[in-house]
Amino acid sequence: MLDKIIEKSPAKINLFLKIIKKREDGFHNIRSGITFIDLYDEITVTPHNSFEVIYSGAFAPKNNIFDDCIIKKLFKFLKKEPPKLLFSISKNFPYQAGLGSASSNAATIIKILENLELIEKKNIFDYVDLGSDIPLFLHQKDCLIRGKGDLIANIIFPKYHFLIVQPLFNCSTKSMYTSFKESDFDFNSDFDLEEINDQDSGNDFEKILRKNEPEFSALINYLNTLESVIFSRLTGSGSCVFSVFEKKEEAKLAQDQFVKDYPSLWTSVVQNNVIN
Repeated sequence: MLDKIIEKSPAKINLFLKIIKKREDGFHNIRSGITFIDLYDEITVTPHNSFEVIYSGAFAPKNNIFDDCIIKKLFKFLKKEPPKLLFSISKNFPYQAGLGSASSNAATIIKILENLELIEKKNIFDYVDLGSDIPLFLHQKDCLIRGKGDLIANIIFPKYHFLIVQPLFNCSTKSMYTSFKESDFDFNSDFDLEEINDQDSGNDFEKILRKNEPEFSALINYLNTLESVIFSRLTGSGSCVFSVFEKKEEAKLAQDQFVKDYPSLWTSVVQNNVIN
């Protein structure tokens, strides 16, 4: 009999993100380098008298409930009656921030349900229409993703330490993609290969934020002045930005300096290559 299950739900960082083209189905073909970091939500599953999802933690939504809760969407997507379980999700990192919050939670719960034999194990790409990032969180290895998230190739990225910063503005993934105009597409599709190449740098969504969010440009410019920084970038469709360092102590010193100048912004120092 099920007593209690506790699982970690990791965050990801897009080391680069290129938008190749808009597809006929309305999605976009992208290519992005994904690395997983030691920043986690925590999901607890316990028996309950009904199906319920409750959020808590530093980044819980208002009233501890998401109106568009992806866990509820999961069971509608599967066309299954939700089980009598309580899903308690401690939100320990920002959502709508390019860190993969909702997709990570969904993937972690899919794995729990599979282990409990409450749902059948499916091909990870069967979930791409529920959320484009869900397959990569089910895969949970550093990778290059292509297409609309339905093409994954394993990649070994260097060991990095990151200073992550959450700006005051929010980013809706849908509105960010909608804002991307035809004239913004500049990737040479000849380089859309299953290997990293010289085209794989930057994040195309930064073009939008540089036009519309003065705070973004100010933050990126500031982060790039920090001592020992390798590069600074937007992750996913935002809003979080990050700076990359070779050593943890360099990232910590950068965080100390940043907090002095931006005391109201959330920051975290994390590392990759801890999950694979």
